[in-house]
Amino acid sequence: MPPGPLGAVAAAVGSRAGVTLTVADPDLAARGSPGVRGNYSLRQAVARILKGTGGEAIFYDRLTVRIVRRRAPPPAPPRAPKEPPAPPEAQATPDIIVTATKQTMLLQHYPGSAMVIDLDDDWLARNASGGTIALRNLLPTLGSTNLGPSRNKLFLRGIADSSFNGPTQATVGQFLGDVRLTYNAPDPNLNLYDMKRVEILNGPQGTLHGAGSLGGIIRLVPNEPDAGAAYGTAAASVSTTEKGGIGGDGAVMVNLPIVDGRSALRIIGYAEQEAGYIDAPLRGLRNINSTSVYGVRVALGIETESGWKIDAGSVIQNTLTRDGQYTLRQDPPLTRNNAFAQPFRNDYRLGYITVRRDIGEGELVSTTALVRHELESVFDATGYDGTGNIARFEERNGILLFSHETRLSGGGREAPWVVGASAVYTVNGLSRLLGPPSTQRPITGVVNEQTETALFGQFSRPLTTNLTGTLGMRLTYAHSVGHLVSGAGEGPDKLGRKQLRRSSTIAIEWHPDERLSLYYHYQQGYRAGGLAIAPAGAAMGSQRFAADDLDLNEIGFRLNDRQHRFSARAALFVAGWGDIQADLVDQTGLPYTANIGNGRIVGLEAEVSWRPISEVTISAAAFTNRSRLISPAPAFVRPERQPLPNVAEDGGRIAANWRKEIRPGASLGGEISLRYVGESRLGVGPLLDFRQGGYTIADAGARLDLGSIGLSLNIANLTDVRGNSFAFGNPFTLTQGNQITPVRPRSIRFGIDARF
Repeated sequence: MPPGPLGAVAAAVGSRAGVTLTVADPDLAARGSPGVRGNYSLRQAVARILKGTGGEAIFYDRLTVRIVRRRAPPPAPPRAPKEPPAPPEAQATPDIIVTATKQTMLLQHYPGSAMVIDLDDDWLARNASGGTIALRNLLPTLGSTNLGPSRNKLFLRGIADSSFNGPTQATVGQFLGDVRLTYNAPDPNLNLYDMKRVEILNGPQGTLHGAGSLGGIIRLVPNEPDAGAAYGTAAASVSTTEKGGIGGDGAVMVNLPIVDGRSALRIIGYAEQEAGYIDAPLRGLRNINSTSVYGVRVALGIETESGWKIDAGSVIQNTLTRDGQYTLRQDPPLTRNNAFAQPFRNDYRLGYITVRRDIGEGELVSTTALVRHELESVFDATGYDGTGNIARFEERNGILLFSHETRLSGGGREAPWVVGASAVYTVNGLSRLLGPPSTQRPITGVVNEQTETALFGQFSRPLTTNLTGTLGMRLTYAHSVGHLVSGAGEGPDKLGRKQLRRSSTIAIEWHPDERLSLYYHYQQGYRAGGLAIAPAGAAMGSQRFAADDLDLNEIGFRLNDRQHRFSARAALFVAGWGDIQADLVDQTGLPYTANIGNGRIVGLEAEVSWRPISEVTISAAAFTNRSRLISPAPAFVRPERQPLPNVAEDGGRIAANWRKEIRPGASLGGEISLRYVGESRLGVGPLLDFRQGGYTIADAGARLDLGSIGLSLNIANLTDVRGNSFAFGNPFTLTQGNQITPVRPRSIRFGIDARF
């Protein structure tokens, strides 16, 4: 292909390769490309035509490639004003591929509730250090507990089991690219610096993603190593919290080509000090709940001459919170007095390798990953034994997770299909210490092993010109083994269980035109059972908890009217949840796990986005949920209706985003939002019936983009609201009903970012 405008060269390469290769930005399309000559793979050819253009390629799948402005180009020359990019909200544009489906599935024709959030520079500059917590503030249907960073449980669509951490699997599957991040652990809250986008699939995803995805999945998509150029970015900030301390964060990314056009290394490093805002007057301490985070992500991309693409990488992130962030109702605001600190530590390690190759009309992908996860919590257990003696409870949770998946997909956009096999092995060892701080003694712990192997497949076929049907199934063999551990060693013999499970999906999608899509979707999901410590205090006792499963029926629509710059989606769903697993605490404050009964959830969610003028986008999202515990286990029977824990009946968010070019090469963007967090209950049963939520938060932010330099300002909790975000902080005094977790007071953050 001879040199020429990038748009023309890209079109020629796409035509020669038989793929869709587009340059949506007219300014970028007009830039000169050196062309390409020789025998190269598609990725190698695209890398060569992009040299010197300031563009980068997004490979949505083997048949769909979009060229966009590189996130870290050298200072751009003056250029004509352009229409601003969309804000980081879920958009329904026809050429977006939902790669979390593991197929070439267009968002506009996906028969279910899906969101694809492009993380632009403005949003990342202000929010990347917030991790999943920042995403929660963006999406009303994504809920969580609020024990603190890297110790929260996530929930989608009100599918929430309990407020406490324990041996049960998560209800939300979390992925970094194709790699599973967790299995039965809290959200690691990975820093989002240098992430490209986030994909969220709502509802149980048992067919494609297996156990631990009852509520849905969250897939983080990082920027890939770029073999076409060397460049980097850096960011730093300082922040202050009302009635709290000073914080700050910093991050750097370096992209280094190793072999031109074929291999590259991308390294991201970051650190954060989040200010505390809780004081301990009796200990003479201020801002005791500060949090430190540091981490590194490394990614290596290699493309061989024979057509293999190899991606390998690692993630390291350490989080340390120096004390709990809860307070007591009778104490002065933002204060709490304990005899000693109650710190939390989360050390996360991940290594992975992914190999992919085109095989005929299909694509083969094989991913293997290993996770090592260490968690440690300390609680003040004074009074647990009925005396006033000072006592300290320490819980250590070590998790080893091995996962592998090999799949083959194809069929293009009209009839996508995928088949594959997967294996998961995890060991979770829970140990506990209790007693006076200087003479703690081991009490009963538990070790659970889970092995799952599965075969899965899903395919879609056009039934008529505008009607598509989808069928999918996953067959899983699960083997779980558990045993108790006391201070003297292992307890009774290991208890095991073997199960063969099936998860299915059925969907119909009707698209009368390219603007409108309507669908019906039936999905299933499940979680494996295991062995847990019985609610018997420090004594040696165990009880099994059974597997739970969830069936969901959903109808919805998706509208994208490009002419009027308006998009909308809505979904109505009914979910039946059998044998709900829940991590709980007993009357003494010690944790245990049990099946609490069956549940039913009816929900409605909706989103709209409208761009009245080219510089402004107005968006809104809301949901309403009605959940109920039915057929409760004997210990949880109550005469009145019991909603599921942490399920707000209502919630929503409205936001206005804008960006305007103030001079050639410089633009100003900003956002102001208002979100309502509905009222919910901490748990089920008489011991945990505590209210939380029911407040409204305003946030605002702006960023000045000067080309190679950016300046940002973010104000969280603009009006300094004092809501109760979570009615739990310490299990040993929980039954007193006086624990609250105040919303972080107004925080102001000033940031600077650079590209080089």
